[in-house]
Amino acid sequence: MGSQRYGSELRERAVKMVAEVRGEHSSEYATICHVAELLGITTPETLRKWVRQDQVDSGDRAGTSTAEAEQIRALKREVAELKRANGILKAASAFFAAELDRPHR
Repeated sequence: MGSQRYGSELRERAVKMVAEVRGEHSSEYATICHVAELLGITTPETLRKWVRQDQVDSGDRAGTSTAEAEQIRALKREVAELKRANGILKAASAFFAAELDRPHR
């Protein structure tokens, strides 16, 4: 997860840097601000979200992991496709039922 503006390599590097230099700053947020500035990440909030998601993915924090979020998105797409297909089948079924009820010569 994270902004598509930044590549996955930068995201991974930034999150690692936050962990590596955490002890050199007064707080995690101060660390995040410093690393964001060093790497040219526009807002510290972007990096904070990456750090939080990494904590979720590694099991250190409660939440929806990146893999789970992708699975949920895939299932939602599948449900939407199945609903569309079901709608088409219902319409076709109604059409053919009407055809069968119509008197033929």
